[in-house]
Amino acid sequence: MHRRNFIQLSASLAGLNLLQQSCRHRHIQGTIIGASSQVGHLLRDKSFAEPKTVKEHEVVVVGGGVSGLSAARWLYQNDVTDFAVIELEDKPGGNSVSGANEISSFPWGAHYLPTPNNNLPEYIEFLKQCNVVTGFDEKGLPIYNDYYVCFDPEERLYIHGSWQEGLVPKFAVPQKDVKQMDDFLRLMNNYRYAKGKDGKDAFSIPVDESSRDEAFAILDSITMKEWMEQQHFSSSYLEWYVNYCTRDDFGTTYDKISAWMGIHYFAARKGMGSNINYHDVLTWPQGNAWLVEQLKKRFEKQVITGSLAVKVQKNGDAIQVNYLDVRANVLKAIKARYCILAVPQFVAARLLPKDDERIKLVHQHMHYAPWMVANLKVGQLTERSGVPACWDNVLYGSNSLGYVVATHQLLQQDIKNRNLTYYLPLTDLEPAAQRKAALQRTYSEWVDIIINDLKVVHPDIAEKTERLDIMLWGHAMIQPLPGLVFGNTRKRLSAAVDDRIFFAHTDVAGISIFEEAFYQGIKAAGSVIQHKNGSIII
Repeated sequence: MHRRNFIQLSASLAGLNLLQQSCRHRHIQGTIIGASSQVGHLLRDKSFAEPKTVKEHEVVVVGGGVSGLSAARWLYQNDVTDFAVIELEDKPGGNSVSGANEISSFPWGAHYLPTPNNNLPEYIEFLKQCNVVTGFDEKGLPIYNDYYVCFDPEERLYIHGSWQEGLVPKFAVPQKDVKQMDDFLRLMNNYRYAKGKDGKDAFSIPVDESSRDEAFAILDSITMKEWMEQQHFSSSYLEWYVNYCTRDDFGTTYDKISAWMGIHYFAARKGMGSNINYHDVLTWPQGNAWLVEQLKKRFEKQVITGSLAVKVQKNGDAIQVNYLDVRANVLKAIKARYCILAVPQFVAARLLPKDDERIKLVHQHMHYAPWMVANLKVGQLTERSGVPACWDNVLYGSNSLGYVVATHQLLQQDIKNRNLTYYLPLTDLEPAAQRKAALQRTYSEWVDIIINDLKVVHPDIAEKTERLDIMLWGHAMIQPLPGLVFGNTRKRLSAAVDDRIFFAHTDVAGISIFEEAFYQGIKAAGSVIQHKNGSIII
């Protein structure tokens, strides 16, 4: 057979195979949803006229993610109640939003809280107000509501044809690899309690509370992979595990992420509760959307959804924020004494008056990881051998992070159907190329990827999946590449503008976690209150 004919035949067979897969999965109903990227791109692609209406408030918060809601909550608690929160989406929460069907709620993004560190009083007080912390024991340790502590069994890993307990590879793993993993985890535990010459924890939450001791800061100059090579960690099982962890928390592979931030993943958490340890997690069927509800419940009517901020500028002694009322297609404005920009820096750079240095810093250093998240409504699935179904279910060697069972926290466990939330950080290409590729992929192609991945552990997943919906996150989280944590970029971008515009977002911290967003919000709101009252609040 001539080479050309062979290639044509191969292409035909490949196309036939893809068609067969699509036909096989055609019974699965669902759709692709996502953050409002088309509306958001108007900020980049369209010029706007003058606003039709102008309202006045003392403070305007742009962005209704966790950091923006945290800022608004802190203002409200400190008697600054004349504010508005502008949010593009129909629901606030950023990447902590959720969905729901007749079975249960389910997360579309962030879905758990690790045990809080004990040196975060404002955070623990918030959790107390939510009844997540129900009291304190005789040692002063928080007592966590058992209903919100992840039920057993918590996590499992499919490896070498069987499910094992826990995510650190162990089943049928050679002893030399087990030893390397034990050595690595022992070293991470040493880092957990290490302190710098300045007396601060080497790795802390919030990030800016960490020691700046050069002995630790130098880790921000190399990648996690390079650091592991320097430490002679060569086990392929360990490399997979570390890469899984960095993709899980940062949407970034271990050969790109800052070694300091890679170690931070393991070493920054040291919280203890009366009934839980630092490695335990708190979770809800809808994930962190439950916490979003708690953040906003006292000022919910002051959150203006479906609103795209298009310009932030000084107007006399005030800050004016122009925004598009998406539903009415009308440009409006808010004039305020202060503005908190709780949006990513690539958005802030377009909202503010042109600043070439800011734009350059954002373009060079602020890169955002895209994700795909899917929710599968499934019947009773065939299970492989080993540990039974857990809350978190991970496949060794998969490009995905596996799935969490959204119905795991329900007290009623005799339900026939479940919601599985599947996570896939898109790390094969550079972020911009990956975003483009993700948007071009069809629903059927996404279904094939998900089903082909999960059928390794659930051979009847295609037949048992009744509905599959897909969420695309184009800019899900900041990538903490080498130099971001201890370089000058974060400091420059987070500096207040004219003592009237303050920033609150996890990208100026270098890490997208709930606690960081919570404290970014408090910090910005505290700056507003300090400037307003002439006194330090936090």
